[in-house]
Amino acid sequence: MFGIDFPELVVIAVVALIVIGPEHLPKVARTIGHLWGRAQRYVNGVKADISRDMALDELRQMQDKMQQEASNLEQSVSHASNDLERQLNASASDAGTAVAGVPRHEIIEETQPELPVETGQKKTTEI
Repeated sequence: MFGIDFPELVVIAVVALIVIGPEHLPKVARTIGHLWGRAQRYVNGVKADISRDMALDELRQMQDKMQQEASNLEQSVSHASNDLERQLNASASDAGTAVAGVPRHEIIEETQPELPVETGQKKTTEI
């Protein structure tokens, strides 16, 4: 922001030496250094607080987005489950059986065809 080169620093030091005097100049320079360091620490602390708040806001937005996505997924699964139940009820009423009070897994087992079960034993030929 400010461009202070070496010649400008020399001019400032000469003016300070003339105005303040050689006896008080080291004490004033030390005090200015302490104040400058304190100001830098304060600015760095404010920057850290702001970045922490920004990160916290981003995390809250991400949490809200994830909750929204989870509720959308839950609604989608609920709708799919309701549709499946309606379809099962419709197919069961077409077949003339009552579905009320029958667990879903029993209905699904009844509608699935049975597959042949293999014993897992293989014939071996000797050489």
